[in-house]
Amino acid sequence: MAAPCAPVRVMAAACAPVRVMAAPCAPVRVMAAAGSGSVCVTGHALSACRWWGGGGCARRMLARGWRRLFTGRLLLLTNTASCGAMLATGDGLQQAWHCRRHPGTDLQPARTGRMFAVGCSMGPLMHYWYLWLDAAFPARGVRGLRTILKKVFMDQVVASPALGAWYFLGMGTLEGQAPEESWEELKEKFWEFYKADWCVWPGAQLINFLFVPPKYRVIYVNVITLGWDTYLSYLKHRPGPPPSTEHT
Repeated sequence: MAAPCAPVRVMAAACAPVRVMAAPCAPVRVMAAAGSGSVCVTGHALSACRWWGGGGCARRMLARGWRRLFTGRLLLLTNTASCGAMLATGDGLQQAWHCRRHPGTDLQPARTGRMFAVGCSMGPLMHYWYLWLDAAFPARGVRGLRTILKKVFMDQVVASPALGAWYFLGMGTLEGQAPEESWEELKEKFWEFYKADWCVWPGAQLINFLFVPPKYRVIYVNVITLGWDTYLSYLKHRPGPPPSTEHT
């Protein structure tokens, strides 16, 4: 054990298990004799690296870094980036399927980039929506089923149509559509989108509100939504019916 900010040197015999504990911000130097295995070194607040060559230190560092992504301000960043990544991945899958069915069709990276941008713009909306929903309707587990059903209903009648409209209008804007064109496309495709939404999301959100900790809600939705995002990409970029011509 060392005083704060005091350098520490530890030497161990070959293959001997070593446990090092240092006070916060104490730089630690670990040295081992030949054949003693791998050396694991961390920086400040060293309290890991317990067993020599076991790989436990790296696993603990990864686990600590993963937990930090779901706390504080990093949670908003994680939710935003994951929304963009999943929407872009869904578009990539849809394009790959389309190219396989229509040989000679090229992939469109710019389209995937637009999907990523719209997905990132939806991330903060989902982040703050779930924060409000959990605060307004605090419940978890089967005992709070009645309240959870209210949350599922609120999500379906408020968030789903709002995010659907945001998606179509946002994509239309990035594609250079006039606002009138984007609005017409939304009116044409919205009810198909919303009926499909009711088939998929009430059950998924029931599991979400029953069992998933609040900080993982958006990540859960983004993982479940990969297939849904592929459908959204198909619906958005599906060729519309040719304009009708009236013969006089």
